[in-house]
Amino acid sequence: MKRESEKEWYFGNADKERSGPYGFHEMQELWTKGMLNAKTRCWAQGMDGWRPLQAIPQLKWCLLASGQAVLNETDLATLILNMLITMCGYFPSRDQDNAIIRPLPRVKRLLSDSTCLPHIIQLLLTFDPILVEKVAVLLYHIMQDNPQLPRLYLSGVFFFIMMYTGSNVLPVARFLKYTHTKQAFKSEETKGQDIFQRSILGHILPEAMVCYLENYEPEKFSEIFLGEFDTPEAIWSSEMRRLMIEKIAAHLADFTPRLQSNTRALYQYCPIPVINYPQLENELFCNIYYLKQLCDTLRFPDWPIKDPVKLLKDTLDAWKKEVEKKPPMMSIDDAYEVLNLPQGQGPHDESKIRKAYFRLAQKYHPDKNPEGRDMFEKVNKAYEFLCTKSTKIVDGPDPENIILILKTQSILFNRHKEDLQPYKYAGYPMLIRTITMETSDDLLFSKESPLLPAAAELAFHTVNCSALNAEELRRENGIEVLQEAFSRCVAVLNRSSKPSDMSVQVCGHISKCYSVAAQFEECREKITEMPSIIKDLCRVLYFGKSIPRVAALGVECVSSFAVDFWLQTHLFQAGILWYLLGYLFNYDYTLEESGIQKSEETNQQEVANSLAKLSVHALSRLGGYLPEEQATPENPTVRKSLAGMLTPYVARKLAVVSAAEILKMLNSNTENPYLIWNNSTRAELLEFLELQQENMIKKGDCDKTYGSEFVYSDHAKELIVGEIFVRVYNEVPTFQLEVPKAFAASLLDYIGSQAQYLHTFMAITHAAKVESEQHGDRLPRVEMALEALRNVIKYNPGSESECIGHFKLIFSLLRVHGAGQVQQLALEVVNIVTSNQDCVNNIAESMVLSNLLALLHSLPSSRQLVLETLYALASSTKIIKEAMAKGALIYLLDMFCNSTHPQVRAQTAELFAKMTADKLIGPKVRITLMKFLPSVFMDAMRDNPEAAVHIFEGTHENPELIWNDSSRDKVSTTVREMMLEHFKSQRDNPDVNWKLPEDFAVVFGEAEGELAVGGVFLRIFIAQPAWVLRKPREFLIALLEKLTELLEKNNPHGETLETLTMATVCLFNAQPQLADQVPPLGHLPKVIQAMNHRNNAIPKSAIRVIHALSENELCVRAMASLETIGPLMNGMKKRADTVGLACEAINRMFQKEQGELVAQALKADLVPYLLKLLEGIGLENLDSPAATKAQIVKALKAMTRSLQYGEQVNEILSRSSVWSAFKDQKHDLFISDSQTAGYLTGPGVAGYLTAGTSSSVMSNLPPPVDHEAGDLGYQT
Repeated sequence: MKRESEKEWYFGNADKERSGPYGFHEMQELWTKGMLNAKTRCWAQGMDGWRPLQAIPQLKWCLLASGQAVLNETDLATLILNMLITMCGYFPSRDQDNAIIRPLPRVKRLLSDSTCLPHIIQLLLTFDPILVEKVAVLLYHIMQDNPQLPRLYLSGVFFFIMMYTGSNVLPVARFLKYTHTKQAFKSEETKGQDIFQRSILGHILPEAMVCYLENYEPEKFSEIFLGEFDTPEAIWSSEMRRLMIEKIAAHLADFTPRLQSNTRALYQYCPIPVINYPQLENELFCNIYYLKQLCDTLRFPDWPIKDPVKLLKDTLDAWKKEVEKKPPMMSIDDAYEVLNLPQGQGPHDESKIRKAYFRLAQKYHPDKNPEGRDMFEKVNKAYEFLCTKSTKIVDGPDPENIILILKTQSILFNRHKEDLQPYKYAGYPMLIRTITMETSDDLLFSKESPLLPAAAELAFHTVNCSALNAEELRRENGIEVLQEAFSRCVAVLNRSSKPSDMSVQVCGHISKCYSVAAQFEECREKITEMPSIIKDLCRVLYFGKSIPRVAALGVECVSSFAVDFWLQTHLFQAGILWYLLGYLFNYDYTLEESGIQKSEETNQQEVANSLAKLSVHALSRLGGYLPEEQATPENPTVRKSLAGMLTPYVARKLAVVSAAEILKMLNSNTENPYLIWNNSTRAELLEFLELQQENMIKKGDCDKTYGSEFVYSDHAKELIVGEIFVRVYNEVPTFQLEVPKAFAASLLDYIGSQAQYLHTFMAITHAAKVESEQHGDRLPRVEMALEALRNVIKYNPGSESECIGHFKLIFSLLRVHGAGQVQQLALEVVNIVTSNQDCVNNIAESMVLSNLLALLHSLPSSRQLVLETLYALASSTKIIKEAMAKGALIYLLDMFCNSTHPQVRAQTAELFAKMTADKLIGPKVRITLMKFLPSVFMDAMRDNPEAAVHIFEGTHENPELIWNDSSRDKVSTTVREMMLEHFKSQRDNPDVNWKLPEDFAVVFGEAEGELAVGGVFLRIFIAQPAWVLRKPREFLIALLEKLTELLEKNNPHGETLETLTMATVCLFNAQPQLADQVPPLGHLPKVIQAMNHRNNAIPKSAIRVIHALSENELCVRAMASLETIGPLMNGMKKRADTVGLACEAINRMFQKEQGELVAQALKADLVPYLLKLLEGIGLENLDSPAATKAQIVKALKAMTRSLQYGEQVNEILSRSSVWSAFKDQKHDLFISDSQTAGYLTGPGVAGYLTAGTSSSVMSNLPPPVDHEAGDLGYQT
C-alpha cells in the first residue's frame, strides 16, 4: 500500500485565494487535472516566498519535465557533488604553513549558507552509498576551520549520517572524528567535561564508541563500527547498530515523510534521548574502559591501559559518585507536569513526549528566549528522565559497580606500579569505610556480591605499589580495620575451606597487606600492639593444607614480620615454628629434578613445593640466619628451637644453602657426621609438630621449651660431640668438616670430662678385674671420641694445634692400663700431632714423657708407633733431656737388644741415632750408650739402622769390633733387668727418674787384653790393614798421640811400641791420603826428634814412620821446614838395620825437590855419608845392599838438580872416586815397586757394615716369644 505523502504544498488560484495544504501526490493529480499550470504560484516550507510552479525545481522536474532524461537523480547528484568536492579541493582552508585562511574560501562560504547546506546534508537520507560517501567527503572539506561548524548539529547531520546502513563508512568516520566534539549543543560551559559529555554523539553512541572515535584513527573506528566487538574498550555489534538506527529513525519519524513530499523541507533540531543498549545494561564505563571487561582477566589478561593515572582518578571519581548515588529526585508525574502532559492517564508514547518537548524547547530555548534558560533546563531534565525511565534504576550504590571499581584499581596498581608509585593513594577513607561496613555486616558471608575480598585486595595493591601508602593506611587506622576483617574471616576457616571461599581470599589479601606494612617501623609497632594479628596468622597456617596458596601468603607475611626482633619473638611464642616446620615435609624433590614442565595453576605438588621453600625462607629470617639484603635480627631462642628440632647442622644450613637443598635433605634419608635423618626421625618430628599445633589451637599452650630440648630416639643412642655424630664420622673420616678445629676442641673437652672416670676405671680394673655394669657404655664412647680426635687431626691439617694445652690429659690416657684400645688411640693422637712443632714444644713443656715410655713395655702391639712418635719428638732437645731422665735409654736398649721384631729394633736404632745427633744432649746419650754397647753400634745406628741390628745379632772379630754370643747375652740380660726394675718404679711413681751409676760399665771379656786405640783393635788391624775404618782420621789422631807418647818415654813397652809402629805404618800404607792430615796435627816434630833418642828401639820406630810419610808431598814439605836430615842420620847410625829404609826415605824426600832439605843435607854432611855407604861401608847387614845403593844414587842425583845447592853437591861428588862408578847409569832395576793400591781405591764403606759376621752358625732354637699382639699391662 502506497503511503500518503505529507501535506506540505500550497498554491494560489486566480482569485489569489490560498489552497492547501496538499501532499506531493495530490499536487501531481491536480497537475494532471489541469488545475495547476506553469504559472501557478506555489509555496512550501523552506521557500522564502510564493513562486511560479516552473520556478520550483521539485515541481518543474517532476511535473513540467517531459522527454527522455539525460541523468537520473542519483547520477545528477553524484556529478554535482564531485564538482563541489573538486572546487573545495582547489580552495583549501589552510595555507602551506598550516595557517587558517580568512576569509573562508568563497565556495565553502556559499556552501555553508543556510539555503544550501541543509539540502546537501539531507542527501544523506537517500542512504545511497555513493551519495552518502560523497556528502561525507564534501562536508569534511566544507567544515575545515569553518566558523559555522559549532552549529552544524542543528542541521540534523549527525542523526542522518548515523542512520546510514552501508559499510563504506571511512569518510563518515573521518567527518565524525573532526566534528563531533566541536558542536555547541550545550548551553553550559563544556570545558573540563569528559569526551562523552562534549560529543554530539553522546546520546547516540555508547560512551566507549565515542571515546574510541576520539582516541583512535578513523580507520580503527570504522573497523569497530562495522564489526562485532566485546573488549574493555569497545562493546559493539551489528545488533547494537541496528538498534541505534531504529532509535534515530523513530526520532526522525516526523521529518522524513515531509522530505519525501517537499525536498525543500528544513529539519528543526530536537535533541535525541540517550539510546540505551541492552548489551550495556550491566556494564560500568569509566574513562575509556568497560570495567567489567577490564576486570575479566581471564579473557583480557594484559589489556593495555593508555593513561593509568587518569583512569585511577576517574575510577576514584566513579567510586565517589557510586557511593553518593541517591534515588532520583524527579518522579514520572513531575516530568509530565513539566512537559504539560496530562497525568493519571498512564504512560504516554515517546512521540507525544517528543512533540511536547520539542514545542517547549523551541519556546524556552536561550537563543530565542534569554529569560527562559531555567525552564529550558527543566524541560530537558524531564524529557531525559522520561526517556530513560525504563532503564535499570538502583536506589543507592550498586555493589556490583563498587566491586568493579575496586578490582579496576587493583589491576592498575598491579600492572602499573612504576607509573602510580609516586602518587599517594587518595581513596583510603572510602576504602576503609567500605571494609568497616562489610566487616560489621551480619550477612557478610551470605551476600551475593561481597565487597570485602575486592576491598582487601585493593588495600594490598595500594601498599604494594607504593610502600609509603602503608604509612598512610596506618594513619587512617587501616591496620586496625584490616585486623577486624582478618579476625572475622579467620574465625570461619576450617579443614574444608576452599581457595574460592570469600573468607580465604580476604585472609590472603590482608596477609599480603601486612607483609608490605611490616617494612615500616611505625606499622610494625602498631602490629606489635595487636597480638591478635599473629594469633590469626597462625590459625591461617594451621588450616594451610586445604588452602596452600593462602598459607603461602601467610608464610610470606611471617618472613616480613621477621625484620623486627619483637615480632620475631611474638611469632615464636605464638608457636609459628610448629606450622612452618610442618610444611617442610610436604616437599617432593623428585618433581624439582624431573625436568617436567610444571605450574602452580595445574600442579598441586608444585604448590606444596613452593610453600615449603617459602617456609624455609621464613625460618631463616626468624632465626636471623640470612646475610646482607635479607639480614634480620639474630634470635637466639628461635635458633635454639630450630637446632633442637632440625638438628644444629640443618639449622646452620639455613644461612648458606638454598631452600631446595635443605628440603631435599629433610625429605630424603641421610647419614653423615652432621646428620642422621631417616623415615623414623621424620615421623617423630611430624608427630611432635602435629601435637603442638593441636594444643596451640585448641588449648592455647604448647611445649614450654618450644622444641629446643626435643631429642630423636635414633640420636639418643649416638655419641654427639660438637654437633657431630662421632660414630658416623669415624666411619667416613675424610668427610669435609665445617670447622674441624672446633670439633677437635669439643672432643678434647669431652675426653677431659671423662678422664676422671677412666682413671677410676683403671683403679677398679686393676684391683678387682671387673667393670661395673653402669659404666658399660662409657669406655666405648671415650674410644670413639679418641678415634675421632685422631681422624680429625689426620685429615684436617692445622687442627692439631687445638691439642696444645691438653697434652697432660692425652698422655694421661696412655696410663689407662687394662683399656688397651684407649691407650692405642691416645698414642695415635700423640703420634699425629708430632708433625706440628708447636705441639712438640708444648709436649716438652708438659713433662709427660714417662707415660709414653712405659708403653714400650706395657703395650707391645704399639711399640712401632711409640718409637715413631719418640722419633718425631726427638727433634726437641728438651724432650731428649726429659727422655734421658725418665729412662728412655733403658727402654730403648731393651727394645734394641731383646725385641724379636726386626722393624722395632731398626726403629730403635734409628731413634738412638737421632738422639745422639742432638748437639746438646747427644754426647751424653752416646756416652751412656757406650757403657752398654761398643761405640761401633752408635755409628752403625747412624749410618744404617738395619745393619746395626744385624751386627748386634752376629759374631764379629774385626779391627773395630769383637762381638759374640757371650757379649750379646750379657748386654741383653743386664738391659732387661734394669728396664724391668725401672718400669716397676715408674709404674708406682710416674715422676721417678732413671740414672746410671757413674762407675757402671758392661765388661766384655772377649776384648780383654786387646790393645785398642781409637776404637780399633791394633792386633786385628795389623792383620787386616785394608779394613775400611769408620773414622780413619780419628783413629789416625789417636794412633799418633799414643805413638808419640811412647816415643817420648825412655823405656817404653817394646811389644806395645812395635804394635803401634806397625799399625801406623799399615795405616799409611793402606790409606796414603791420610798422611795429608799429619803436618797440621803437630806430631811430626816429635817423631823426628825420636830418631835422636838414646833407646835404640825408639829411633827404629821413628824411622819406619818417617819412611811411611816420605811418600807424601805435604809431609816432605813439613819435614823440610824442620831439622829432619840430622836426626835421620843419627838414627841410621844408631840402627844400621834401618839404613835401607832410611835411604829409601831420603830418596823419596829429595825427589820432591825441596831445596831446604838439600841445605840440611849439606849442613849435616849427608853427601859424604851417603858416598861412604856407596862404598859398602855399613851395608853389610842389609838384605839388599844393591837396592840401597840404587836409592842412594837416585837421592844424590836428585840433590844435584837443586838450582840453589846443586853446584855444591856436584862439587863434593866430583871429589869422590866412588861416585864416578855410579853416576852414569840408572839403577832402577835394583828397586822393587811399592804397593799403590791405596792410591787407586781410597776409603770405601765402613768395614763393619760390609764385613758380615765372622761366624755364620745359625741357632737351632727359636728366639723368645715377644707379646707384640697384646697388652701386657703390669706383667713383668
